[in-house]
Amino acid sequence: MKLDPALHPVLLELAQTQRTLTAAPEALVTPEQQELEKLQAEQKRLRSAFSAAQMAVDDMESEILRIQEDERKLRRRERDNKKQLEAETDAERRRDLEHDRYSAKSRIADLMGELMEAHNEIAALRNNRDVHAAHVDENLRQIGLAERAAEAANEAASHIEDPQTHIDELRAKLPAEVVTAYDEQRAENEVGVAYFNSRTCGSCFLVLPAGDRSVIGRAPADELPQCPNCGSYLVRSK
Repeated sequence: MKLDPALHPVLLELAQTQRTLTAAPEALVTPEQQELEKLQAEQKRLRSAFSAAQMAVDDMESEILRIQEDERKLRRRERDNKKQLEAETDAERRRDLEHDRYSAKSRIADLMGELMEAHNEIAALRNNRDVHAAHVDENLRQIGLAERAAEAANEAASHIEDPQTHIDELRAKLPAEVVTAYDEQRAENEVGVAYFNSRTCGSCFLVLPAGDRSVIGRAPADELPQCPNCGSYLVRSK
């Protein structure tokens, strides 16, 4: 395929633009917007972790309140038993009161042990919750910065020419027969035209044999030779 050497870069830019647009349309999203969305997704994960940590604290606080309430009830029971013993003269009844008082005091001792363990555990749980809260706050700070950066980047990107408009402009600069040949080759291998750096085809990325490299290098300046492996038209380095 023949083409004025001055238009070789135009054809190569057309192929590269279409290839990028087809292979990675997400690249049209600014990096700043991608970073913002990443941070926003991270915020959901951090909030979920914080909620789980807070729930663990709430559960332990409820357990402490239960232990404390059980202790108060048992201490009242122990005091009532003691008071009744002071006035009780029946031997069997005194044995029952003594037994109940002993059971209450024994259970109170157990509860004191449980309460000490619960207080130790809730201290660790609260510390863990505070760490998660700090991560949430730091992420929110980063989101605030990222929102401003994304807003500025998106505003700048909105003034960039639409890729399809740019493609249409590039195609209009090229001879119709060249565009047709390019489209036909692109339909075959999804590339059409690629850069050749004197050794490697930019379409199939193979290092061509010395004989093929020699043939491509000897081609006239206004000719676009084809890669013997993938068929793409090659724009050579000057």
